Amino acid sequence: MNKVTRFFWFCSGANFSLLKRAPTDSNKYFGIGGTIFFTGLLATVSAGYALNTVFQSLWYAVGFGVVWGLMIFNLDRFIVSSMRKRDKSWSEWKMAIPRIIMAVILALVISKPLELKIFEKEINRKLDEKKALMIAQSKESLKNGFTEINELEVQKDSLKADLATATMYRDRLQQEYDYERFGTKTDGTSGIVGLGANAKKKEQQLDAAQASLDVLAKGHQARIDNIDAEIQRFMGLREAEFSKLQPNIDGFDGLAARIDALSVLTGESKAMEMANLMIILLFIAVETAPIFVKLISPRGPYDELLDLAEKGVQVYADEQTVKLVKESEWRLRTFSS
Repeated sequence: MNKVTRFFWFCSGANFSLLKRAPTDSNKYFGIGGTIFFTGLLATVSAGYALNTVFQSLWYAVGFGVVWGLMIFNLDRFIVSSMRKRDKSWSEWKMAIPRIIMAVILALVISKPLELKIFEKEINRKLDEKKALMIAQSKESLKNGFTEINELEVQKDSLKADLATATMYRDRLQQEYDYERFGTKTDGTSGIVGLGANAKKKEQQLDAAQASLDVLAKGHQARIDNIDAEIQRFMGLREAEFSKLQPNIDGFDGLAARIDALSVLTGESKAMEMANLMIILLFIAVETAPIFVKLISPRGPYDELLDLAEKGVQVYADEQTVKLVKESEWRLRTFSS
């Protein structure tokens, strides 16, 4: 337990020898040191997650996360240890304002990656929606870039329309021929049953139309096959272009993209906005807690001993300065006489 206490004293930036002589302040600096330590620990986890998102490497994330956590720990320790309890509270608050601003900035930096982790599922869903939209936009852009496919489709439809017209003409002649054979009376048939002169004439027209349709179908089908081959070739080129864009779309889950997705989510949902705000305020409270503890707590024995130690150093320095000056003056008088 003694080692744990000394460790948290170290985290608070307190002087061990002076704090041992002021046991009533032990718990205060134990709590301040614990807050600073766990803030550094949270900073390590936060930076590790953020860097893992950037580098996609566990070792890089752990290494840089530890370095970042130690830097935040050291900075927090310096901010708290550099504060002094004086008799003038307003002077203390003026000195604390820059430190509070810095602590708030650190809290915002530390909290952001952890916010991304807390809302990871919602962010992933929003990123999937964004990726789907990007895929649709990319395909539409590539579609507009390959106008040859649309032109070939128009040519293909035109050939099919010619075939359909010829087929309809053949079918109409077939119907008239059948009406003529079976004696169905219409504006174009005689109504006499059997293969008479009119029926043979209709048959000749039908044969000619069928022969013409066969020739047209053979020629058009060959052209349609060629057009289909060209369409497939252009579609292959279009897919190749899209495959170049696909990795960028699949990789759209970096730190900036996640921060943007979180911003969109908090704008869409009041509940998420409040939850996000509560997380930020929590980290600000944790980060600024040691500073406010020092500000609102009264002067204790440790502060008196610290002032005494600093005063002793100042008095000793003044004494040594006077001593050096006097010795210098004596030597000057000796040399000049």
